Amino acid sequence: MMEYITETTDFQIQEPAVVTIGKFDGRHRGHQKLLKQMLEVKAERGLKTAVFTFDMTPGSLVGGKKQTVITTNLERRNNLERIGIDYLVEYPFTKETARMAPEDFVRDILVSRMHARVIVVGTDCSFGYKGAGNADRLEDWKAKYGYELIVIHKEQDDNRDISSTYVREELDAGNIEKANELLGEPYAIHGTVVHGNHIGGSVLGFPTANILPPPEKHLPTFGVYVSKVYVEGTYYGGVTNIGRKPTVSGVSPVGAETFLFGIDEDIYGKNIEVQLLIFIRPEKKFDGLEQLKAQIGRDRDYALAYLKNLSDQQITHLS
Repeated sequence: MMEYITETTDFQIQEPAVVTIGKFDGRHRGHQKLLKQMLEVKAERGLKTAVFTFDMTPGSLVGGKKQTVITTNLERRNNLERIGIDYLVEYPFTKETARMAPEDFVRDILVSRMHARVIVVGTDCSFGYKGAGNADRLEDWKAKYGYELIVIHKEQDDNRDISSTYVREELDAGNIEKANELLGEPYAIHGTVVHGNHIGGSVLGFPTANILPPPEKHLPTFGVYVSKVYVEGTYYGGVTNIGRKPTVSGVSPVGAETFLFGIDEDIYGKNIEVQLLIFIRPEKKFDGLEQLKAQIGRDRDYALAYLKNLSDQQITHLS
């Protein structure tokens, strides 16, 4: 199990480690390339793997503006643990942290506290006061502080660097398939199933699982998507609506409401992961619940046909 270190600057990793730094927002193909290199070093050298990141988006404090993230802190933690990372350090981001000199960061945190013997970074890495630290500085200091350095070149798509910004653009444009291609895996929303208005099951005949993403979560265009849902070790096919459910009276918070195929158990209070596969249609307000029910039936048929044509053997429930 991954050791999760947060809300403290006073920590110590005792075992020699291969270390990386970054936000890891979205865990896109560029991130995956870097993390794969770390896991290879772990296998070859017997080192632990350790990821350094901050407990918030640095730009939110430095730039004085709120920033959304593709991957929340909880989702990032789940993703890194799932692939076998040993340590995740979410360091408190304060004004003092922002003013830390790059060499002090390397010496006092990466080497002293994280026990770095190998540091793996991308060509565009930055750290320390005003981002003055970079891969060249890490190269300059490696003999002095006794670590090896591996620099990973950026992954590209059509001559453009794959980045979290690029992924956000595609999500905003409703291009979920392109976003998934850049991510190298489906865009996902993690959350605890909460009680909704119960109209789905009692009135429409389509019982649903509702999760409420946190406000910092960067959501795609509001609408209906074919989805794949992970519930306690099992993948189910589904249809997910992202938005505010405008046909239902009253003001609804932004949420992800999913009809799951082939599930008949109570999952309220359980943590699930909703992966979006393909966009079906925009969210819209219908003239009444009967029109909405008819449309949901069409969405269900579309999703079933799409999922049955997939070669994905993980989805075991389709009915």
